[in-house]
Amino acid sequence: MAIVDGKVAAIGGPPDKDAEIIDASGLIVCPGLIDMHVHLREPGNEDEETIASGSAAAVAGGFTAIVCMPNTDPPLDTEAEIEFVYRQATRAGLCNVFPVGAITKGRKGAELAEMGQMVRAGAVAFTDDGCGVANSAVMFRAMQYAAMLGKPILQHCEDPDLAAGGSMNAGVTATRLGLPGLPAIAEEVMIERDLLIARNTGARYHVQHISTAGAVELVRKAKSSGVAVTAEVCPHHLLMTEEDVGSYDTNCKMNPPLRTRRDVEACIAGVVDGTIDCLVTDHAPHGRDEKELDFQSAPFGIVGLDVALGLFAKALIEPGHLDWPGLIARMTANPADVLDLKQGTLAIAGPGDVTIIDPDLSWTVESESFRSRSRNCPYDGWNLKGRATHTIVGGCQNRVSSTASVG
Repeated sequence: MAIVDGKVAAIGGPPDKDAEIIDASGLIVCPGLIDMHVHLREPGNEDEETIASGSAAAVAGGFTAIVCMPNTDPPLDTEAEIEFVYRQATRAGLCNVFPVGAITKGRKGAELAEMGQMVRAGAVAFTDDGCGVANSAVMFRAMQYAAMLGKPILQHCEDPDLAAGGSMNAGVTATRLGLPGLPAIAEEVMIERDLLIARNTGARYHVQHISTAGAVELVRKAKSSGVAVTAEVCPHHLLMTEEDVGSYDTNCKMNPPLRTRRDVEACIAGVVDGTIDCLVTDHAPHGRDEKELDFQSAPFGIVGLDVALGLFAKALIEPGHLDWPGLIARMTANPADVLDLKQGTLAIAGPGDVTIIDPDLSWTVESESFRSRSRNCPYDGWNLKGRATHTIVGGCQNRVSSTASVG
C-alpha cells in the first residue's frame, strides 16, 4: 500500500524506489484505529491531561483519531470552544482530534446549546457526557435539532435521581463493602425513554459506555424494530466485575460502574451479534491526589488509550469471541460510520491513516510509562497479547515507543 501526500494512493503493485518502506511482514495492516469516547481535560484541567498529551497516548496505543467529550471547564458548548480543540490538536500535530459539542449550555440539562453553530465549527456529535439529559422535553428538542443537522446524539445513560450518591454497582457486593449503589435500572430507564424519543424524531441515537444486560437487550430490540440506534462498550465492562472493587481500589471506580458477571457476558454477546457497534476506552484521566481519596470521595474514571488494543484482544480475541478483522471493524469502520468520518477505511484517495499491529506480541502493562499525564489505571502489571507497532497519521509515521515491557 502506498501513501502519497497524506492519502492512500495505491494498494498492491511494486513500491516506488524513492519511497520510505515499512516492512509489515507477519503483521496486520489496517485502517487507523478510532476511539470515539475520550476525555482530554483541556481546557480547565491540564494537570490531568491536555490535547497534546492525550494525543500522544492515542498514538502510543495505535489510534490515529480520537473523539473528545465536552465535559471540560469551560465545557465545549460554543463555536469558539470547538474551534479551540481543533487549534490545539493542530499544534500537537500527532493524531486527528474530533470534538463533540455539549447538548445543553453548561451541560446543565436545561437549555439547548447553539448546536448549529458548533456544527459549523466542526462538532461531529452532541452529548452532555458525564451527565445524562434527564429532562425529556430538552432531549426531545435536542434530537429534533440533531436530526435536522444530520448529527448523532450520544447519551450518558443514567437517571440522576436513581443514581444519586452511588459509587459502585448496586447489589450484594456494595452492601458488603458498605458503599452506596448505582442501580442498573438507572441506565436502562434513560435508554428506554430515549429510544422512544429517537423513534418519534428520527434522530440517530448512540448509547455511550453500555454496561448492563438489560441495556443491551433494549438496544437489540430497538435495532430489530428499525430505530437508528448504535452503542459502544469499554474494555473494563468486558474484563472486570464489581468484585474487583473489593479492595476499595479507586482505580476500579468508574461510571457506569463495574457490573456483575451476567452483565459482562451480556455485553460480550452484544459485541458478537452486532448489538454493540463500537469499542471505546472512555479514557478519563485524574490526578493521583484525587484518586488517593477514599472510595466514596474519589472521582469516577480510568485511563485506557495506551493499552486499549491489548485489552480488547484479551476480552474478545483470546476467548474466541471475535477474530482480528471483527475487532478492527469495531475500532475503525463502525465508529467512523456513527460519526460520518472520512477515516476508518483504506480506500483509494482516503486519509492515509494506518495502524500496524503485531497480534502475537506479548507485553506487560506499566502505567508509569504511559504517555498520558495520568496513571489512574487498574491494569498495571497485566500481561497482554497484541499491540500496535506503528501509527501512521496522514502518511506521517509515528513508530510506537515502548510503554510496556515486552515479553
